[in-house]
Amino acid sequence: MATAASREHALPPALDSFVGRRRELSSLRALLSSTRLLTLTGAGGVGKTRLALEFARGLSSRYARLDLVELGSLRDGAALTQSVAAALGVGEGAGQTGVDLLVRAIGDASRLLLLDNCEHLAEPCARLVLTLLSRCPRLRILATSREALRVPGETVFRVGELSLPPADAGDDVTALLRSEAVRLFVERAARRSPGFTLDPGNGRLIAEICRRLDGLTLAVELAAGHIATLAPGDILAGLDDQSSQLDLLAGGSRTGPRRHSGLATAVDWSHQLLDPAEQAVFRRLAVLVGGFDLAAARSVCAGGGIGPREVLPVLCALEEKSLIVRLPGDAAPTRFRQLGVIRAYAMERLRASGELGPTLRSALTWLHEVAERVGGDVFADQASSPLTTERDNLASVPVHATGQGEAARVRLTLELARVHYQQEQPSAAGSLLSGLLREPGGRALGGEVAALAARVAAQQGDPLRALSLGERAVSLERQRHVPTGLANALDARAAAWLCHGAFAGAVTDLRACLDILAPLGSPEDVAWCTQHLAWALLQAGGEREADELMADCLPVLREQAPWPRAAAALHTAGAVRLVLGQLESAEALFTEVLRIAPGRSFHALYPVEGLALVAAESGDMQRALRLCEASAQARRRLDTEPEAPWRRRIEQAAARARSLLPTAAREAAVVGARKLRGDRLIAYALRTGSGEQVRRGADTVRSGDERWRLTAREFMVVELVAKGLTNRQIADELRLSAHTVATHLDRVRDKLGLRSRTQIALWFGRRHVTRWAGPPS
Repeated sequence: MATAASREHALPPALDSFVGRRRELSSLRALLSSTRLLTLTGAGGVGKTRLALEFARGLSSRYARLDLVELGSLRDGAALTQSVAAALGVGEGAGQTGVDLLVRAIGDASRLLLLDNCEHLAEPCARLVLTLLSRCPRLRILATSREALRVPGETVFRVGELSLPPADAGDDVTALLRSEAVRLFVERAARRSPGFTLDPGNGRLIAEICRRLDGLTLAVELAAGHIATLAPGDILAGLDDQSSQLDLLAGGSRTGPRRHSGLATAVDWSHQLLDPAEQAVFRRLAVLVGGFDLAAARSVCAGGGIGPREVLPVLCALEEKSLIVRLPGDAAPTRFRQLGVIRAYAMERLRASGELGPTLRSALTWLHEVAERVGGDVFADQASSPLTTERDNLASVPVHATGQGEAARVRLTLELARVHYQQEQPSAAGSLLSGLLREPGGRALGGEVAALAARVAAQQGDPLRALSLGERAVSLERQRHVPTGLANALDARAAAWLCHGAFAGAVTDLRACLDILAPLGSPEDVAWCTQHLAWALLQAGGEREADELMADCLPVLREQAPWPRAAAALHTAGAVRLVLGQLESAEALFTEVLRIAPGRSFHALYPVEGLALVAAESGDMQRALRLCEASAQARRRLDTEPEAPWRRRIEQAAARARSLLPTAAREAAVVGARKLRGDRLIAYALRTGSGEQVRRGADTVRSGDERWRLTAREFMVVELVAKGLTNRQIADELRLSAHTVATHLDRVRDKLGLRSRTQIALWFGRRHVTRWAGPPS
């Protein structure tokens, strides 16, 4: 056995390259300077050991000794002390054994002890660590474990997955290689197949492989290991096949730890450490492919001896053991998910248990109950819904729960189509609706399916189909004699008339819709329909009546409606004022939209275009052309088109600006527009001059964005809270009473689950970072 004197730094040499993790290494250096016990936690295969070793090697000059103790082969804690002693090169002395021997060997020397893979020995490791730290004043311990040791003074560092390429990276090799997961794949693939490189031909496939694997280090390495045998497309196809996914992610190092020989083995190591209740909840969560909150987990996982109240502590335990991960964000309710490869293992366990069918039925029932709770909105197609968060669950559960709850399946298919429509994915929505229109079960929903299908057809620019479906929706609802259903159908047919360019027909239908809604007593529904009527009147040449209508409905939508409706109404009001020649008022209204609409939304493009029209009418042709060009580029990136009347106005303004500008000014405007992306475009449109100064809303429109709950006015109050203003100052800024501001803040706290002004400011700040158009170029 080696002596202490002969082993100054007992760490194995690195045999392969270390990729990425620079930010984590920097964080670990800062943390270890202020703690004596630093525990790296994370899912099996995430790269805890490799990161810990790389970090420790960089500390060799700071400590007299660095020692690694690998605990994976120990079956129980009985031999723990002896294993540590052996790793440190300490032999038994006369009259001293066990912990006393370790304490004497370490003494007051400056040493770093790396305890690797502690999770299966968490309690004995915790006791040993506590003793050593108490009696060896200059000892520091770095541990890796799938859960914290829970020792006083412990600092826990969660090792996350490798960074992934952005969705819009395409086949840009430079952009893809900024992703740690892609770099790791390329590095390991080149080792297995010399000469392999990332290029535009394989870039998209490799990026998608890394996304499917959630950037899990071991999974990426195992997938890359097949590159000598399989093309990237074949690897991706294997990951798509759930039955073969875990088989593909096998065949790891023959000499490494057995738990890293494949993903199934790595996850199984963690699974064996769970108690029966934890194992049951773990496998049942596999049906929730889109993530889950506590309510979903209780609905789906309770039963079979597990009560609903037991689910929360089990979720906490699974998260501590890195078998589920918490999604970012502090807003309630907290959401979790299983990483893809972990979920594949859990699904295998669920099938083997015979619980797959019952668990799917529970998930279907839960989704249907959520749909029933959030139902009842007259214009549900145009209302943000909590079911947006459950899009992937809506897509998966009803398909796999075949033959179970047909009425629930039909209703959930409609809800999924609504989500696709609201996220500007008309092809996906239209495909689902076409199936429902043919099914007998779809008839039970009256005109709802046809009404949404009409809106989808209008979104796709198919006026004949939109009008045919709108007629069908109105006919079905007249037979059903449900006033709110008929109002929705008339509104949908009006959208079809607008798409067709038949503005008088739209005005007629919307007046009829208003007549139905007026006695039903919902101010927001009446205001929303009034806004639609104002827009139709504007197209039909009735801008003065439209202005009067907007004066009635805009205050209601500002105060009561979620931001998408308020943004649409502000845009309509701005467009009306623009036609009336009230340019300052139009600019103020378009600016207000830009301040509340989230960046990754098509809503943010309309105010930019509105401000371009204001510039054109004001004679500032260079600014007008620059905004038109920048907006057109953004629309191409988002693959979205505005309504035909609005599009024609933008095209006419851009053409007019081109014709009036000298060649040099025209070229300068076009070149300048190419640089207006993200913050730069928003800052330019708002005349703030700097993206840092832009008062903006959410960073992105994504599934589950909690901002849908806030009204436009509430969001403005949140912005001003984030700026540090008092209630009185906010009241003066928005021309409200201090009491009204306090009421708005109470509602914000309830909706977002935040209690203090500091939490509200932090919530806003996190959504102020990234913009819809990507990084400035």
